Amino acid sequence: MGSKNIGIKKDVYERLKAHKRGDESFSETLDRLIHERESDWRTNAGFLSQHEADDLEAAVEQGFVDLNVAFDEDGTRIDERLSEEP
Repeated sequence: MGSKNIGIKKDVYERLKAHKRGDESFSETLDRLIHERESDWRTNAGFLSQHEADDLEAAVEQGFVDLNVAFDEDGTRIDERLSEEP
């Protein structure tokens, strides 16, 4: 079977490399990743309405806010415990 050379950005190369298994070649990795998908990625493009996409984006952003608050609270408690005298 013949081969083709393609140019990809360095960050894409690094992401692809991270998906390689053992001695798997890049061709084998790409083939596996493509076949693991149940359908063509373009089939699902646009499956959310704009309203649903906006709601999802807002929920994700709120999740990050909540996570930051939780980390700040945990950090404060840890600082308080560490500053207590034995």
